[in-house]
Amino acid sequence: MKPPHQHAFARTDTSRWALWWWTTDRWLLGATCVLILLGVLLQFGTSPAAAARLNIPWPFHFAVRQCVFAVLGVGVVLATSVLDPKGVRRVAFVVYAIAILAMLALPILGHNAKGATRWVEFGGFALQPSEFMKPALLVLVAWMFAEAQKGEIPGVSIAFCLYGAAVALLLLEPDIGQTALITASFGAAFWVAGVPIGWIMGMGATAIVGLGATPWIFPHVASRLHVFMDPKPSEPGQVQRAAQAIAAGRGFGRGPGEGTMKGQIPDMHTDFAYSAAAEEYGLWLSLLLIALFAVLVIRGLYRAMRISDPFEQIAAAGLFAMVGMQAFINIVVNLGLAPTKGMTLPFISYGGSSMLAMSLTMGMALALTRRQPGAYQPKGRAAGLGDLG
Repeated sequence: MKPPHQHAFARTDTSRWALWWWTTDRWLLGATCVLILLGVLLQFGTSPAAAARLNIPWPFHFAVRQCVFAVLGVGVVLATSVLDPKGVRRVAFVVYAIAILAMLALPILGHNAKGATRWVEFGGFALQPSEFMKPALLVLVAWMFAEAQKGEIPGVSIAFCLYGAAVALLLLEPDIGQTALITASFGAAFWVAGVPIGWIMGMGATAIVGLGATPWIFPHVASRLHVFMDPKPSEPGQVQRAAQAIAAGRGFGRGPGEGTMKGQIPDMHTDFAYSAAAEEYGLWLSLLLIALFAVLVIRGLYRAMRISDPFEQIAAAGLFAMVGMQAFINIVVNLGLAPTKGMTLPFISYGGSSMLAMSLTMGMALALTRRQPGAYQPKGRAAGLGDLG
């Protein structure tokens, strides 16, 4: 019998999982697992109201499904984080190709909800291909940026083609929130790759113009913006009610399962799970969630910036930035500071696509930031894309 202090793997063990255990960042892995666990626990508070609203007889229908998604998500994190960088690229290529094909099929096979066609339904399960496309795209564009530094292929052009195809299909759904998130994450990867500041400013200006034009192009965006900007709405919308739920929670909340707003907000178990947590558990849990995401982003970016390989550095930074920006957007909407985006809070909101896609994201990020031989040895600053002129 092992002594209590002995680790699961000896340092002399050279098996694949032993090497994984000693090279993976346990702070990042731990924060991810805690978020997944909290997501499951919080669903037991919101599931009864959601089930009643949808006439589902079993009150814990969504909570049990989230348990299944969580188990699968942990499996995805572990299976992906054990990969080497070449394996991460292969997985990203396959996932991106399948996701793009699925998005192309949405006009024919997709399920329309709330004015958008984003889901493919099969066997009682709705899959959102764009969720899986996001991390795969970031890994592939990072690969192309890194190859462009070698000057052997037109990596920047290929990266923009991959990004352009993804954005075009997202706008056809339409999904403005995911388009903005992908654009911001792509810009973060672009920045880390070392492009000239002029390119960044040009891309930012284009994104701002495009975002400003969306209310005139997409009626549902104009409608959401109008509801959000109305100073005296006749009836409070989801954003206003979510902010009320957070305020009602105060320091320590109403108590587990005692929230009242979940009966008034249709998406309380999905897009507004943060508000449900704040109402029932209070400010302390809200701050804990923010702290966990801060650990993922700050520690993740710190480790990414110390990686010597350009591809691994750009891809890891882009993935961690995407997780942080998605969490930030969701929380800002819950606080009533922005109109609804239809964007989940990673690992906390209900949904199989969100859980599995975010697990894939963190699995690839963990794989890229593992302490591989020589990965963190300083080798001098790699030539940025701006040096290729």
